[in-house]
Amino acid sequence: MLSWMDSLKGRSLMRLKSLTDAEMLDLVDLAAQLKARRRAGTRGDLLRRRNIALIFEKSSTRTRNSSIIAARDEGGGAEYLTRPDIHFGKKESVKDTARVLGRIYDGILFRGFSQQTCEELARWSGVPVWNGLTDDYHPTQILADLLTVKETFGSLDDCTVAYVGDGRNNVANSLMMGCAKAGMRYVCCAPRELRPDEAVLAEAEEVARRNGVDIRVSEDPHAGVKGANVIYTDVWVSMGEESKTAERVKMLRPYQINMDLMRATGNIGGKLMFLHCLPAFHDFNTEVTKDTGALEVTDEVFESEYSKVFDESENRMHTIKALFVSALADRSQI
Repeated sequence: MLSWMDSLKGRSLMRLKSLTDAEMLDLVDLAAQLKARRRAGTRGDLLRRRNIALIFEKSSTRTRNSSIIAARDEGGGAEYLTRPDIHFGKKESVKDTARVLGRIYDGILFRGFSQQTCEELARWSGVPVWNGLTDDYHPTQILADLLTVKETFGSLDDCTVAYVGDGRNNVANSLMMGCAKAGMRYVCCAPRELRPDEAVLAEAEEVARRNGVDIRVSEDPHAGVKGANVIYTDVWVSMGEESKTAERVKMLRPYQINMDLMRATGNIGGKLMFLHCLPAFHDFNTEVTKDTGALEVTDEVFESEYSKVFDESENRMHTIKALFVSALADRSQI
């Protein structure tokens, strides 16, 4: 018997702050139930005759495929829409597009640049809208991260997460809030120029205090990761910031995740894992790394026993499915 909170029915997700702590953790638990059901060979019909529009301004491997299969597994459908496919924000306003698609679809997942665009879709569509990534937040990624940590360690209790790199990007913003809401200690290791936005930091600190944990910011990565159980990083240059590549590589080279940094946790051989939302520039075979070598993480760490990045990647699908099901499914039919 699957269980999830009635309060999630018909709900959008713009950012993790909009969920109660219990609602966020309930989504993680629902994802675990759906994952176990899928692995047992069960395909359900919780989303039967439900159709979801996927509006993507940014390219994607995990979010696109996870969303399509999440809907299909439960008898629903998903349509992939890019800017060339529709008049979104060009010949037609976001408001008008939202009102059109809301008459056709049961939900919309948006992956793009502006948080305001995502919120406008939710305001005018009349159906649940989920933030699959904006420049400010990436809530669906953090749900997958929390599921991965819980699966690996057995619980989210007594856990310290160290994010190392660009501390003010969308993943770092959402991870900080997700850890605070889950009662996990969080440390952001970043250069001063890339420390978290003060308003975003203050929001997460308030939640962390309520849950009896702390949030720290450190410019020294080796000191910052001491005691950490989860080492997390992301690309050094986000989509849309490609012109800053040389500057970022120079600034963040001391923040590369390598085995020396993993050893600095003091948890080698114990409770320790590495996470990355992917794609990761860890080898020398990509267009980006052919001249620079590995960037934010070395092959030695990426391919190590500590790396759970592909479990994390798979969990994008299970947690997105949990979002769809919690908002659109009828529990009385189970």
